[in-house]
Amino acid sequence: MAETEWTIPDLLQLSGGYWSACALHAGVKLDLFTQLSTTPLAARQVAHNCKADLRGMSMLLDSLAALGLLTKQGGLYSATAFAANALSRSSDNYAGHIIMHHHHLMAGWSKLGEAVLSGTPMRANASTDDSETVRESFLMGMFNLANLQAPRIAQTIDLTASRRLLDLGGGPGTYAIHFCLANPELSAVVLDLPTTRRFAEATIARFELQSRISFSAGDFDVEPLPTGYDVIWISHILHAENPCASAALLAKAVSALEDGGLLMIQEFILDDDRAGPLFPALFSLNMLLATESGQSYSCSELKEMMTTAGLSEVKQLAIQLPNGAGIMTGRKT
Repeated sequence: MAETEWTIPDLLQLSGGYWSACALHAGVKLDLFTQLSTTPLAARQVAHNCKADLRGMSMLLDSLAALGLLTKQGGLYSATAFAANALSRSSDNYAGHIIMHHHHLMAGWSKLGEAVLSGTPMRANASTDDSETVRESFLMGMFNLANLQAPRIAQTIDLTASRRLLDLGGGPGTYAIHFCLANPELSAVVLDLPTTRRFAEATIARFELQSRISFSAGDFDVEPLPTGYDVIWISHILHAENPCASAALLAKAVSALEDGGLLMIQEFILDDDRAGPLFPALFSLNMLLATESGQSYSCSELKEMMTTAGLSEVKQLAIQLPNGAGIMTGRKT
């Protein structure tokens, strides 16, 4: 890997980059983009609508305009076309959930040094928001991210011969939805914790797939898995577990597969020397902050776990995904 050529200005830009992120987070949390996507408003009116301080609101609006997410003309602010599409709650493409999830992580990330010294999570009590708000941001944030790439993944992977899919820890069911949309003969079960049910069922209903996709409440870490599936999808689950627990989960998943069935894993995959790519390396730190023993894994580590679990034809698919994500597949022999 070529050595990065840094400059002092580059370093300072990186160090202070959280200022811009915090301005974005505040704009989303206060839902400014929704009200400014329809009618230009003065700072005084926006402050009144939000029950906010005029000085503070004026500064935030000006900063969001400087970021290019708002426009300011004659003292009136409007959301740009992009911001109205991505940051207004009235838009089908609303990405605010994942942004608020990032916001809820920030308090923990500010204690990264402490986590490195202690080896223990730092996300407990990181947010003053109520637990249901945090849960919604996480689950629907996962929908925001998955919905960007799930259609392409579902079109790339051939499941025409498959009939029953288990989306293990599938959250709002985004991948189950798109696999079923791409394969009319496929039905699916989304298995996740009971607190996920209302989000999954609402998302499944949004795509009108209630007759083909159901939600099953359960804890796959401690309960046996239902059996009889010819394909199992495990997306961004293993990184929350240590190698032993990940291997145990894979073995449990293989036992739920029919002979010849396909197991698919999506993870942020590290190079074998673990020194890149950047996002999977940083994501390991996120797991340090969030879990007791989670981490990102390399391709060779995942291959070994999958082979040990009883899978053959183990490989990484040649599909380019954002943030160092990759998909590994194997068949039950």
